[in-house]
Amino acid sequence: MPVALPLSHPRQGLLALALMLVSASTMPKVRAQEHDHHHHRQHHQPATDPQDTHAGHAHGHDLGPAGASYDLRWLDAMVQHHTGALRMSEFLFGAGEPGVGALAKEIWVEQANEIRAMGRWRRAWYPDAPNFPVAWRSGADPDQTSGLPRMSPQQIEAMRMMQSTPTRENRVTWFLEGMLMHHGGALQMAHDGLKKSKNPTIQYLAQEIILSQSDEIIRLRKMLQFEGLDKPEYHQFDALFFR
Repeated sequence: MPVALPLSHPRQGLLALALMLVSASTMPKVRAQEHDHHHHRQHHQPATDPQDTHAGHAHGHDLGPAGASYDLRWLDAMVQHHTGALRMSEFLFGAGEPGVGALAKEIWVEQANEIRAMGRWRRAWYPDAPNFPVAWRSGADPDQTSGLPRMSPQQIEAMRMMQSTPTRENRVTWFLEGMLMHHGGALQMAHDGLKKSKNPTIQYLAQEIILSQSDEIIRLRKMLQFEGLDKPEYHQFDALFFR
């Protein structure tokens, strides 16, 4: 039966559509419709091809090559990455609304919904997978889901991208700059998924991540400008936006 997940956030329209259209029981065997994928690529090309700008290299955690185990590796990595965004957002709850506090809550709801969806997909598609997040091991067979090593604490920390905690005085700038870089990492991972996964649900979620988090990067930049900050590195992920 189709995977179903209540999604309350208005930005989840594309993900909700994917959930209605795609059956979890057939996902590992199904390939995206060629005309649908071609239609998407015509209308939503990134400004430049990200090529080898992959999340694994950006976060010290290599997602590895395409293969039968890729979607499992991608889901586990993205869940850890999203979890970092939740922890970061929680520092800004109560920071004032409308404004940065409201954006933090939006991000928390959006990514918590996606974490729940990815957990359901993982259980449906990989019922024999271990109950811990797995990682790519250099030299492993990318088509084998068994034998993947447990993601190390260092890999989890790198994927969550939260190496510091803020003070009450600096938490706004800490959040805005940190979340901008965090979203940039998610864009890299999403493009990696678009390039390597043949699973339509992964493709749809990757597209939704790129669309929503590109928009949020622009909002974060505007808030940083309000704080008197406008650095060149705030624009380093623009080539990964859909145009």
